[in-house]
Amino acid sequence: MAGHSKWANIKHRKASQDAKKGKIFTKIARELTVAAKMGGSDPEMNPRLRVALEKARAANMPKENVERAIKKGTGEGNEANYEDVIYEGYGPGGVAIMVQALTDNKNRTVAEVRSTLTKKGGSLGEAGCVAWLFEKKGIIGVKKEVIDEDTLMDIVIEAGAEDLKIEGDNYEVITEPSEYYNVKKALEEKGIAIEYAELTMRPKNTVKVEGEDAKKLLALIEALEDLDDVQEVYANFDIEDKVMEEMGA
Repeated sequence: MAGHSKWANIKHRKASQDAKKGKIFTKIARELTVAAKMGGSDPEMNPRLRVALEKARAANMPKENVERAIKKGTGEGNEANYEDVIYEGYGPGGVAIMVQALTDNKNRTVAEVRSTLTKKGGSLGEAGCVAWLFEKKGIIGVKKEVIDEDTLMDIVIEAGAEDLKIEGDNYEVITEPSEYYNVKKALEEKGIAIEYAELTMRPKNTVKVEGEDAKKLLALIEALEDLDDVQEVYANFDIEDKVMEEMGA
């Protein structure tokens, strides 16, 4: 996915900045609560909770916040009534967009998502209109300077990876969701520094977006990500790195 590594790095940097405002903690706490409610408090038996805990660690979320959110989900705190919702639509340049949210009020959330899309040059679509353009994958980024391609390929394929691609200054290791942790663990055990890692909805193909449309699209994605109920935003864009850097500065 062209541009994915650059966008992932920008998102992670912005998440670190948001952590100072506490906003990211609220989103992660909600995900921890729902994950624990659905699958229990043991991350070894609950993949969704394991992913949420990784996000919490990456954002330096205080341990007590993490524990409190998990207890909420297991009924030891105030009972949570959040539910997963997915919204699909289109952005500037005809880009497909998927919005993953956790909400206790679907009417409020859909109104906010629709309003944001409309104001920023996009539109809300019907359920299923773009979902077929994405597939769930594990993505692990490793800097080229850390290791040579052949050595990395041998390690990750043996661990269960599906593919290895070059994206700018990074290698991107692609896995099935079920193999994501096996591959990530194999890299960690070899002492290979990981630039970023996530379970994501990866587009099967991308749409090249340039000029004003590119700027409008990134502004739209940022506005969607800033909504309280929104956890993740996925889009099938291909935008030049320099444009993403300008928008992410």
